[in-house]
Amino acid sequence: MSFLSGARPAGPTGGVNTDKIEMAITELDTITDFFNRMVASCHAKCITPRYTDGELNKGEMVCIDRCVSKYNEVQKKVGEKIQSRGAAAGGAGPGPGASGLGF
Repeated sequence: MSFLSGARPAGPTGGVNTDKIEMAITELDTITDFFNRMVASCHAKCITPRYTDGELNKGEMVCIDRCVSKYNEVQKKVGEKIQSRGAAAGGAGPGPGASGLGF
């Protein structure tokens, strides 16, 4: 059966859960923003603006590796703090439409 043919599956149809779609969009936006900020931050810190070679040198690779690792660790700690505050304030966790990330 083709998804594009317009035929409906034989199973139960619950419709589209807009809350889950909004949560997925928020999560994707958050991850994209995190990645873009990390790349910009680590690039500015580790790579000189004057490109003399097509490849990263060893010092640049080490710097980027450490930068990304630190950035990921900070994001993890921030996420844990937000989740713990949300759990303390709300009890069981985020409600419908909430991402659990403070948005």
